[in-house]
Amino acid sequence: MRQYTEMIVVAAMGCVVACQSMAGGVKYQNDDGHYVKLGGRIQLQYHMMDLDGGESTDELLFRRLRPYIEGSVHEDWLGKFQFDLGKSKVEVKDAYAEYKGLDFATISFGNKNFPFSRELLTSSKKQQLVERTFVGEHDYGTPERQAGIHLEGDLLDGHLGWAASVAKGAVDPDNKKLDFDTTISLNKGDDWSEGNMIGGRIDFHPFGHLKFEQGDFKRDLKATISVAGFGWQNDDDNLDSAREDDVDNVVGLEISGALRVAGVSIDAQYNQFESDLVDAGITSGLYVDSSTTLKNYAVEGGVMVLPGKVELVAGYQSQDADGYAETWDRTSVGVNLFQKKQDIKYQITYQMGANKDGKAGNDVDELFVQAQYVF
Repeated sequence: MRQYTEMIVVAAMGCVVACQSMAGGVKYQNDDGHYVKLGGRIQLQYHMMDLDGGESTDELLFRRLRPYIEGSVHEDWLGKFQFDLGKSKVEVKDAYAEYKGLDFATISFGNKNFPFSRELLTSSKKQQLVERTFVGEHDYGTPERQAGIHLEGDLLDGHLGWAASVAKGAVDPDNKKLDFDTTISLNKGDDWSEGNMIGGRIDFHPFGHLKFEQGDFKRDLKATISVAGFGWQNDDDNLDSAREDDVDNVVGLEISGALRVAGVSIDAQYNQFESDLVDAGITSGLYVDSSTTLKNYAVEGGVMVLPGKVELVAGYQSQDADGYAETWDRTSVGVNLFQKKQDIKYQITYQMGANKDGKAGNDVDELFVQAQYVF
């Protein structure tokens, strides 16, 4: 018995030496440099919705319950797999292999974020408002993770970042939305239309590289100006004559910027999408005569009133489309409390919405309260 106890103690001591606690995961690495990294996030959210002239509803849910595993057993190569159990469903998120052996670029193949929308590329772990705005929502034109080949790199000592992807993208036929979602899903219906897409982005950092994250903890002057674009074309493999909402093509444009200085964090972004339906003469939802120009913009920011501990935040977002009678506007205010920076934080966002879905007087107010733990 004593022998087994000693073996357990020695093994535990070895694990303590070999295991490294890192931001966003715990990493075990052997003497050959091979490693396995485990991590995840837990976001418990209370959501209350108050319809103008209607009854209010509320729910308590795991907004995200997302474990991941990353590992490498070959030099310059790594693989990552992440899935989400939030909202009582299972979804595959990251699922890719990555090669870092080139000086000019990192190459990945598999399911990974498409390089469009600064807000979407900013992890949900590091958002100032509890929920993303229109410019980061996959429901309204912004591609989420898509399966394909992805490249990224930087130039000018990190002052200029770039990324490009060729992928197979999926769009949900729904005239009220322009809903891109991951092409790898365990519960996606048969009506999704797949198509080929290509896109890229350029990020200019005049004062040094600024990461895709919100909130100013370091208080150094940083700024970014970005442009991005993509095109998607239906491959016609899953058309249905009984539907009137199959999307034929989408072209997207992004112009965005960010500023961090003295505890102040500001992000601004404009997205525009040109989209056509397969069938002609359809006027419904976003579309008039089977075409629409969908325009989204958002400004959000915060100030650390207690550096690294308390941040007051606010945001404004707006959406317009050819089929809307009025612009859909949302105004948000809130507060973020940080216990261990972004790893353990508590957020409250109150969102006031006007003319939901472009319908005049269709007003909805929402309260989001969220607790987050990242390991």
